[in-house]
Amino acid sequence: MPKGYIIGHITVTDPDAYPEYVRRDTPILQNLGAKFIVRGGRSEVPEGETFERHVVIEFPSFEAAKAAYYDPEYQEVAEIRRASADSVIILVEGHE
Repeated sequence: MPKGYIIGHITVTDPDAYPEYVRRDTPILQNLGAKFIVRGGRSEVPEGETFERHVVIEFPSFEAAKAAYYDPEYQEVAEIRRASADSVIILVEGHE
C-alpha cells in the first residue's frame, strides 16, 4: 500500500509564537503514525518561488495522513501555526 504524506511549505511570521506549534504538534502527529522526513533545515529553490520552511511527514497510508491532518486535537494546535505563519499544506499519496 502506498504511504501518505503531509507536505507543508511555511513562512514564519511570528517567530516567538511558532515554536509552541512545533512543540505541541509533534507528539500529536507521532501518536497518529507520523514520521518526520523533512522539518526545516537547509534548502535551495533553483526554480520558482516558495515559502522559507519545508516539512514532509510520512504516514502508513494516504488515509492515515488525511485522518491526522483532520484530527480535532491537531486542528486545535494548527490554529497556532495559522496565526504565526503563512503556509500551504498538501496531502499526497506516495507510490509503491
